[in-house]
Amino acid sequence: MDTTRDDARWELLVRRDPRADGGFWYGVKTTGIFCRPSCPSRRPKRENVVFFADVPEAERAGFRPCRRCRPESESRAEPHLGTIVRACRLIDGAEEPIPLAALAASAGMSPYHFHRVFRKIVGVTPKGYADQRRAEKLKDGLRRGMSVTRAMYDAGFGSGSRLYGSAGELLGMTPSRYRAGAAGVAIRYGLARTPLGWLLAAATDRGVCMIALGNSPGPLIRHLGDRFPRALLREGDRELSGWVAQVAAFIESPRGVLDLPLDIRGTAFQRRVWEALRAIPPGKTASYAEVARRIGRPTAARAVARACASNDLAVAIPCHRVVRGDGAPGGYRWGAARKRALLEREKTNR
Repeated sequence: MDTTRDDARWELLVRRDPRADGGFWYGVKTTGIFCRPSCPSRRPKRENVVFFADVPEAERAGFRPCRRCRPESESRAEPHLGTIVRACRLIDGAEEPIPLAALAASAGMSPYHFHRVFRKIVGVTPKGYADQRRAEKLKDGLRRGMSVTRAMYDAGFGSGSRLYGSAGELLGMTPSRYRAGAAGVAIRYGLARTPLGWLLAAATDRGVCMIALGNSPGPLIRHLGDRFPRALLREGDRELSGWVAQVAAFIESPRGVLDLPLDIRGTAFQRRVWEALRAIPPGKTASYAEVARRIGRPTAARAVARACASNDLAVAIPCHRVVRGDGAPGGYRWGAARKRALLEREKTNR
C-alpha cells in the first residue's frame, strides 16, 4: 500500500476538492458505499476509508455507488464543474494573482457569471480560493524547511510586508516560528473534568488558541503537541487556570457569552464563519445554510460545514450550535454525543 499517496488523497477528500474528481474514488467500509472526493456526504473516519483508482475497482471490491455524488456517472449534474476545475488549476499554478476578468475570459464567461458559478461550486469566491491556496502553500513550504523568503515567493506573496501583515491571521505567529514548528513559542495549557469529559485549554501570549474535549487527558495533550511540535508546552499559570475554570463552568451551566481573549487563526472565510457562530446565542441553533446566508454566501453551506470542522476552540466558537437543515445535530469534531449534550444543556439553562 502506498501510504504517502493515500495520505495525499485523504487530504483532498477532507477538503472535498473538486479538482480530485476523476483522479480517484473512495469507499467507506462501514457503509459499503463509494464516492467521489468532492462528495458532500458526512466525512468518514480515516480508518474506515479505502481508495480506488477507478469505478470498476470499487465495484469489484463490493462497494455500491453513492446516491448523492453519483460516482459511477461520467459527469456531474453541475454543467460547469470541468470549467471551474480548470480555473482552480490556473489559480494553483499562477505565480501572481490572476485578475477576475482574466479567469472569466479563460472560462468563456462574464466576470459576474464566473464569480457566481465559481462560488456555487467551490464554496468561496475566486479570490477567497486563491488566498486559501496561497496560505496552504506557505504553510507547506515552511513545514518542509524552506527559508521564509523562498516559501513566501513560492506561495505568491509579492513582498515581505504583505506576508508579515497577514501572518498573525494565517499562522498565529511569525513565519520563522511557524517554520520551526512553533519553536520557542510558550504555550500554557490546563485540564479540567467536566460533565462532557476532559477539557483542555491552551493559550499563547495572544490568547486562548485551543479548547478541546476528550475522554482522557493523554490524547488531548498529545494533540496539542502534534499541533505545535516544537513549542514550549507547560502547565498553566493562575491566569490560564481561571480561563479553564471559566470554560468548565460554561459547559456546566451555559449562560450568556464566554468572554475570553482568543488567538484565532484561519482563512478570511473561516473567520467570517466563526464570527457568525459567535453571534448565535445559547439555546439557539442555525443550519449550515442559514449561516451561509448570514455571511453573504448563500450557496456555501458545505464550506461552512468545513469551517466548523476546522474550529479549534470548542464552546468559545460555538460550532455545536450549527445543525443540519432538517434539525438533526449533524457532525461535531468532539463527538456527536457531546454536541447533543451541549445543545440540551443550553436549552435547559435559557
